Amino acid sequence: MARTIDLNADAGESFGRWKLGHDEELFPLLSSVNLATGFHAGDPRVMLRSVRLAKRHGVAVGAHPGFPDLVGFGRRDLAISPEEAYTDVLYQIGALSAFLKLEGLPLHHVKPHGALYLRMLRDEALARAVAEAVRDYDPEVPLVLLGGTLMEEAAKAVGVRYVREAFPDRAYLSDGRLAPRSMEGALIRDPKRAAERAVAMVTEGEIEALDGGRVRVEAETLCVHGDNPEAVAIARAVREALVAHGVEIKAF
Repeated sequence: MARTIDLNADAGESFGRWKLGHDEELFPLLSSVNLATGFHAGDPRVMLRSVRLAKRHGVAVGAHPGFPDLVGFGRRDLAISPEEAYTDVLYQIGALSAFLKLEGLPLHHVKPHGALYLRMLRDEALARAVAEAVRDYDPEVPLVLLGGTLMEEAAKAVGVRYVREAFPDRAYLSDGRLAPRSMEGALIRDPKRAAERAVAMVTEGEIEALDGGRVRVEAETLCVHGDNPEAVAIARAVREALVAHGVEIKAF
């Protein structure tokens, strides 16, 4: 039997009359999707349309909660307490769950967005608060995270299921961290290169690090950033390359 991997993308990130991404073209290439929940992007109309689009294409739906930062697209590191993080994440999961219930779909997973995700890599109290929010909503809903980090330790500590992910369209440092977006070469926009990295992640479990050497990568799901201008081309190239190497694309 072919090895399987989930292919996810951050999506549903339009807001009002402002459109971001190409979800209609992207969703058919995915097995799961992380939908914005209104804090960093998305709104009730976008959320409902996105849930229905995912249902049409048989794509599993996860919540993509972030900091309350529409202006900064959730990529600014805000000074919020663990208690605020807990209630904000629970609130956002609940918002998406209402639309999923309407369409008869389950919540497949939760994946934090942007600065919230990155903060969880270095702030133990906040990482635990987010993990607790997911557990208290439903301990069977997995938290998508970066393996070998405080995020994983927090998930283990609070007893929530978790799934490790990797990013074919982002560079890594030799210590396993994602290279900051400010570093040259941190963002990968060449579909062929992203596809090669995806195959290496799945079949070899390691890739070249931006600062030299190689870095181990453990992943049950691969993420393509929906706001990348080349997201559709990258997702298509990644999917085709994985299938060509005998890897089945399937939601975890």
